Amino acid sequence: MDTAHYLQFILALVFVLALIGLLALVARRLGLGGIPPATRGHGRRLAVVEVRTLDARRRLLLVRRDRVEHLVILGPSSELLVESGIPAPADDFSRTLGQATDERR
Repeated sequence: MDTAHYLQFILALVFVLALIGLLALVARRLGLGGIPPATRGHGRRLAVVEVRTLDARRRLLLVRRDRVEHLVILGPSSELLVESGIPAPADDFSRTLGQATDERR
């Protein structure tokens, strides 16, 4: 291989890396690289219930801790507690079970 092939390889590599960086930047601006959902398990006290992107820089989070939910806005350099002490919806297993048994009848 001569120098022209090496130069072509290096330029192609730089181009591909630039495309990957541009794609990552666009995905981040669109909010596609957000907070991953919390894993479910026994004994967990903290969970991210829902995440909404407000704009390119801010996200609205609904966080649950010990059956109480908190609404938080996260920005690049600040956090704002919008509402605190929201009671979490009750696990309505009995109602779901009642609906399922009614459907079978």
